[in-house]
Amino acid sequence: MKNQSSLDVSFTACMLSGRATFDKPEDGTHVASVTAMSRDDGQLWPEGFSFGVSEFTTWPWPFRQDVDHYASLGVQAMEVCEFKLRHGSYPEQLQQIVESGLLISSAQPEVRTLFPSQSQPEPKDVDQRMSRFLETIRGFGEFASGLAFVTNSGNPPNGNIQHVLDVAVDQYRRLADRASEYGARIAFEPLNPSIMNVESAVWTLTQALELAQAVDRSNFGICLDLWNVWQNAGIDETIRECGGRTFVVQVSDWRTPRSTQDRLIPGDGVIPLPTLLRAIRESGFRGAISVEIFSGEVPDSLWEGDLEEVIRQSRKGLNRAWSHNGAT
Repeated sequence: MKNQSSLDVSFTACMLSGRATFDKPEDGTHVASVTAMSRDDGQLWPEGFSFGVSEFTTWPWPFRQDVDHYASLGVQAMEVCEFKLRHGSYPEQLQQIVESGLLISSAQPEVRTLFPSQSQPEPKDVDQRMSRFLETIRGFGEFASGLAFVTNSGNPPNGNIQHVLDVAVDQYRRLADRASEYGARIAFEPLNPSIMNVESAVWTLTQALELAQAVDRSNFGICLDLWNVWQNAGIDETIRECGGRTFVVQVSDWRTPRSTQDRLIPGDGVIPLPTLLRAIRESGFRGAISVEIFSGEVPDSLWEGDLEEVIRQSRKGLNRAWSHNGAT
């Protein structure tokens, strides 16, 4: 099974309301193409990019509702969250995504941090955690081929960040080698300083790039979440330096957080999205720009509102960002 991250696809007219469609040739692989559909403003995204949504954005919806709504709302790519899948039947559910005309852009394992974190405290043992990660890859079956599975560092034990980095190189090298047996890729995500010692020991894109270089495996790269790294010094240039190491791109927007889950619709905050999208394009990355919004424990939670409208407004916000200041 080929996913969007591994397909040689020409998105020649990738309109924001377009949908991905699949043809199934005799060899059984699914070849993706984008069907351009008219939109009110008629503007195009740059060639090679598609509009994606992470299932975290629609946390309250069950998996089947995500698939049905995404397809009807013009979403082209879907980031799958393992916690929404039924254990033992992953391939059957993932096939529903394909049959709905959506690309699978990336996956979020239930246990994705190297060390325990606030959201993923168990199991405690690092080896067991990486075994669980590998089980997730294995459970995706043929859908794992070409797909990026996201990982984070987790919390540094007793504040020992160096220990996390030392362990990470060895553990991720072994994980990448095992993942390669399934054609899978590993995308390491640095997280925002606001959740240091809660979910992460790594808070800059430069640190993530250095880790990827130390692991030194072609299938080990970076998950670039703009909410997490937009405040990094020299972020534009670092994004360009990542080049082919960037496997996943995620977007939302920023206001000073009132909880650990307080993100905004793209365009509703202060992240300089046009500048950063331009840097992503110049880095050589092509693929899904996935909206990943967490919105819990705040009085105006997006998760408690109209999630269809969240997706619609996210499309509009990203379109404005692409169009502004020549990002396209």
